[in-house]
Amino acid sequence: MRRRDFITVVGGAAIAWPLAARAQQPTMPVIGFLHPSSSDHMADRLRGFRQGLKDTGYVEHENVSIEYRWAEDQYDRLPGLAADLVRRRVAVIVVIAGTATLAAKAATTTIPIVFTASEDPVRLGFVATLARPGGNLTGINFVSAELAAKRLELLREVVPAATRVAVLVNPVNATTTETTLRDVKAAARAIGLQIQVVNASTSREINAAFATFGHERPDALFVGLDPLFTSRRVQLALLAMRHAIPATYGTREFADAGGLMSYGSNIAHAWRQAGAYAGRILKGAKPADLPVVQASKYELVINLETAEALGLTIPDSTLLSADEVIE
Repeated sequence: MRRRDFITVVGGAAIAWPLAARAQQPTMPVIGFLHPSSSDHMADRLRGFRQGLKDTGYVEHENVSIEYRWAEDQYDRLPGLAADLVRRRVAVIVVIAGTATLAAKAATTTIPIVFTASEDPVRLGFVATLARPGGNLTGINFVSAELAAKRLELLREVVPAATRVAVLVNPVNATTTETTLRDVKAAARAIGLQIQVVNASTSREINAAFATFGHERPDALFVGLDPLFTSRRVQLALLAMRHAIPATYGTREFADAGGLMSYGSNIAHAWRQAGAYAGRILKGAKPADLPVVQASKYELVINLETAEALGLTIPDSTLLSADEVIE
């Protein structure tokens, strides 16, 4: 072989080898993330989700990509957003809240789905059993919707003279609202409280709901669990303070934002568990074989500064049982 021909062959191989090597590199897996609300005020929860991924060896932008889809509190957008993730052929879909889970479940029977739910996922039809989910769904149940009785009991301790409690729910989130009202009404009857149901599906309707309290003033407020309310927690805390209404919420973020008190699961931890499950599925685990994780620890957070501003004296027994007191 002539020297010139030899150089050409070697040079061509040198160019082709990196191209072939790049072609053989594994494609970065893509996670689809579907949420009914917006990314506003979700930093702590997203941090928990990404930490869960990191626990299983995945770091966003390094060896995994995440496609976020936010419905911006427009629940009718969820089916389209879920379908878009399916068209992109993501490796796994992580869904937050029951409405998003239903949309994703309807969109695919093959792509693995990791959900977070606030109530029994078996009753909702997400999985066959908690221990053996079957199908393509598994996830985290942070069991907040079923804690209505305990939340009302704690509210009664703080506002012992209360006889009428307003319950704020989002009617668009029909499944969660139905469960909330069923459990709250049963718990209220047991301790002799009257319930006033108030609906709100937008920020403007939240303002309107509080405006009605001017002539139908409740003694206290029970805020249902809903992604809209979570994203509007500062608005809710400010309105409750402005109208001087003691309020109870389902997650600690509300108390951190100035709400009087919260009782429920640590949602950031639930998101971390969802991230860990997504990572395990990327490594080859099957949703059908991953048991639904059940929350086992609940936290009571009391904002003492808000209590003092409302003129409330928190009983020592309640303060002692609190996991955190914000002063």
